[in-house]
Amino acid sequence: MSEVRVGFIGFGNMAQALAEGFLRTKALRPEQMSACARNWEKLRANTEPRGIRPCRNAQETVQSSDLVILAVKPYLLQEVLAPIGELLRDKIVVSVAAGYPFEKLDELLLPGTHHLSTCPNTPVAVAEGIIVCEERHSLTDEEFQTVKQLFEKVALVETVDTAHLSVAGTVCGCTPAYAAMFIEALGDAGVKHGLTRAQSYRLAAQMLVGTGKLHLETGQHPGAMKDAVCSPGGTTIVGVASLEHSGFRSAIIDAIDAVENK
Repeated sequence: MSEVRVGFIGFGNMAQALAEGFLRTKALRPEQMSACARNWEKLRANTEPRGIRPCRNAQETVQSSDLVILAVKPYLLQEVLAPIGELLRDKIVVSVAAGYPFEKLDELLLPGTHHLSTCPNTPVAVAEGIIVCEERHSLTDEEFQTVKQLFEKVALVETVDTAHLSVAGTVCGCTPAYAAMFIEALGDAGVKHGLTRAQSYRLAAQMLVGTGKLHLETGQHPGAMKDAVCSPGGTTIVGVASLEHSGFRSAIIDAIDAVENK
């Protein structure tokens, strides 16, 4: 990875989260990365303090990169790709644009372009993210391993078939917002009962981190993890019953349904 040059086409929240994760883990040095965006002053403000090179346009970014990450809003993708199609033909192209699986993206790129569609989430910034990769792609084995090696520095990398790329992206990409709402709600509850807000948020956030890590390391079923905390006639089961009464689990499922049916 010490020689791979990475360019971001678009440098919004997701691109910045990836860049931050690469820097945090030392997967890439600042000088290995470049980026372009429509707003030049905002781009400079987001790249230069990190040591990342801002580029005036997409052509400059692509020419200085081996691996190009397409991180613009989905509705801008066609407009952005049109002038750089030829330049992308000898690059590794990775898309993080929602709603553009292999076949749809392939229509916007010139024949022979090597590309992969992915769905990352913002915790990549602290190297605790998830990056879902579409099983179907046109990268060579060596190129895919290069991308996987880089992404594994900042995320759990999961490969899914095209039919399930959308829901996998929703489960990992949208839910940090839902988890943040859960942390906020737990914070409110803690404050209601006398904790400071900072304490409540810190306790709630670490609880989520620890519970997730416990599942990943043990493979224990979430139901069994819940049962392990619920003593007969104890306090936790009272809270579980209250959540069930309020439709906690069905509300989560409904939220995923709402996104998928949008």
